[in-house]
Amino acid sequence: MPRLPFQAQFYKPFRLPGQWNIAGAAIISIAFSLLLGACSGGTKRPPAAELGANTPLIGVRQVWSNRIGELPLGAAPAVVGGAVVLASADGTVVSMDAATGREQWRGSAGAAVATGAGSDGQRAAVVTRSNEVVTLEAGKEIWRAKLPAQSYTAPLVAGGRVFVLAADRSVSAFDGANGAKLWVQQRPGEALVLKQPGTLLAVGDTLVVGLSGRLVGINPNNGSIRWEAPVASPRGTNEVERLVDIVGRASRVGDVVCVRAFQASVGCVNTARGALVWTKPASGAEGLHGDDRLVFGTEGDGKVIAWRRADGERAWTSERLLYRYLSAPIVVGRSVVVGDSTGLVHLLSREDGSPLTRLNTDNSGVAAGPVLAGETLIVVTRNGGVYGFAPE
Repeated sequence: MPRLPFQAQFYKPFRLPGQWNIAGAAIISIAFSLLLGACSGGTKRPPAAELGANTPLIGVRQVWSNRIGELPLGAAPAVVGGAVVLASADGTVVSMDAATGREQWRGSAGAAVATGAGSDGQRAAVVTRSNEVVTLEAGKEIWRAKLPAQSYTAPLVAGGRVFVLAADRSVSAFDGANGAKLWVQQRPGEALVLKQPGTLLAVGDTLVVGLSGRLVGINPNNGSIRWEAPVASPRGTNEVERLVDIVGRASRVGDVVCVRAFQASVGCVNTARGALVWTKPASGAEGLHGDDRLVFGTEGDGKVIAWRRADGERAWTSERLLYRYLSAPIVVGRSVVVGDSTGLVHLLSREDGSPLTRLNTDNSGVAAGPVLAGETLIVVTRNGGVYGFAPE
């Protein structure tokens, strides 16, 4: 079976009884019927929805394009002010001016990487496939440090520190200037972890991390746990069915952070109190975005859903992009923007999901959720194309 876009992949971080020894990382690739359509037993996956003619209702123009090389799986650009920082799979790290696409600096991690880049504007960090976190300033490596396990989540560079979420459920903090390890918070290991970016962000003075089906608040100074809030609980009879990783980008408004648990639910947590606000069943694998009224997400079958941020009730559902294998969304003006596996970028109305316009890239498929840097919409494709669009 050929590899399909947005294929679910798993990391098995330790040895299980009766199975092979996994010294570093063994990857199991599984195509879910909800995510990809049936692809065994002679059953064809459902056809992608027909789009019809594009009738632009808003103006969007491409203002620049660049190329970096194929990106790590699901690695979105890091946005720092008016710049975007990207890492290609071969270890190249580039900072670009978001308004013009001009390179500000280019460097290398010295090895193939497994994550996108994290940056605070001064330093940028990535994690290599050989389990090293590498930190650069203006494209020059300043330090590297060994990790206990592989990581698929871009490091968080904040407060003069570099935080790394690894696939063995550990969270590590390093001094951003010299790489000294400050602390490690280790959670109990599990049989499977998704090989895709998880959730790692700063909210006020708390480091907020997705661990299994929970959002966890960590003291960034010493690694102690401040609170835990369950978004989803393991279910099912086998390891795959019980997998409830928190995935992808989060939607934050003030102290409330909304996230997706893989193929299980979406939910919002008040990080000031460490309390769950609401959770709703959902079947998707990509992260969320939103505004002060709504939270937007894409389901595995191509539905685009808007949930009310206050209580989680559905505001609308769009089925216009069924089986087009959509990226995580981003809110831009009056649009919700998603990319698909053919390289098209769709702008939908925030109010009802109706189509406003669509944009072309290089047809290789959108690699990760688009991002907004200043007034420029940034889209990265699987072949490493980087596109800057100026929306209305």
